[in-house]
Amino acid sequence: MTARTKHVVLLGIGHTNAHVVKQWASEPIPGCTLTCISRFSTATYSGMLPGTLGGQFDDDEMRIDLQGLADRASAKLILADTCGLDLDNGQIHFSDHEPIPFDALSIGVGSMPTGWSDHADSPLMVPIKPMQTFIQRFDAHLSAANRPVRVSIVGGGVAGLEIAYCLDEKFRKRDPEHRATIEIFTSGDRIADGMTDRSIRRAEKLLATKSIAVHRGQRVTEVAETHLATEDGIRHATDCVVWATGASPPPVLATLGLQRDRRGFLATSETLQSLSDPRIFAVGDSGTVVKSPSPKAGVYAVRQCPILWHNLQALLRGGAMKSFCPQNDFLKILNTGDGKALLQYGWLTAHARWCWHLKTWIDKRFVNEFQVAQND
Repeated sequence: MTARTKHVVLLGIGHTNAHVVKQWASEPIPGCTLTCISRFSTATYSGMLPGTLGGQFDDDEMRIDLQGLADRASAKLILADTCGLDLDNGQIHFSDHEPIPFDALSIGVGSMPTGWSDHADSPLMVPIKPMQTFIQRFDAHLSAANRPVRVSIVGGGVAGLEIAYCLDEKFRKRDPEHRATIEIFTSGDRIADGMTDRSIRRAEKLLATKSIAVHRGQRVTEVAETHLATEDGIRHATDCVVWATGASPPPVLATLGLQRDRRGFLATSETLQSLSDPRIFAVGDSGTVVKSPSPKAGVYAVRQCPILWHNLQALLRGGAMKSFCPQNDFLKILNTGDGKALLQYGWLTAHARWCWHLKTWIDKRFVNEFQVAQND
């Protein structure tokens, strides 16, 4: 009797799930089909987004063509909007496509910036995600703005800083007199939380050199048509609000009927499997390993790649699962937009051109794995 074909489905093609597609191209799991589901035809590598914004890279250098990647693996790509799971029948439901079955499902739909939906109706709002359309949305917004341009970045983490640094460079290239104003608003008392004091001081000095003001300890309470307001009641005139706060769960996670953590991300075991259903994995920002939660950062999604690939095979073919053990610290490199980068690793802090070249080498090496695969 012929064995039933099993269906592996990847919901969202971010860092971790893209690795599965790449591996499948050379060593597909026997007796299984692979289906990739995305809302977009490309995946954007987050590490290169600020540099692309600043004109350091061409747009296509940070993108992965998902159809090409799927074709390389003889996989099916479906562009659709997921609206729920039928766990009893093992199906994924969509608002714009017929249901599809799964025997193993990996969910990697990323995250959204916290609080963006509270101000989504404002014409000033440009959330940093979805990243696939961020630069196009930002450029379209500024093309209609009066000069000089005033841009407000909400979020004082490393993402907000990189956007500010590289946006400054973008404006300098466009207008040598640099008549644009960039401001950062953060509810925290300090920027770049998670970095060392020495690195933060260096980051602050760079912001001051570029005349980028930072408003600390002030949560944004309103984004209107011509201004944003902070909790101290002050209104700040602006032409554009780039929302780049910390990670919050995308709305789709609440529709899946799976156990979530207190923040709303999918709760998993150390094997990256959902606590609700062992057939389902949650990776990258979408999942939280409940016993050892880690920050929502791309480096952890990359480190999960071999664990997910092994555990999918173990689930479908039988075998022992591997556990994901997140590292306590990792190399941090911030693109400062000026041909340099701010690097931190352990006790070391450096701001130099060699740091930017190292970051670019790391980023391009990663994304080229998927771009080369589709062009072979």
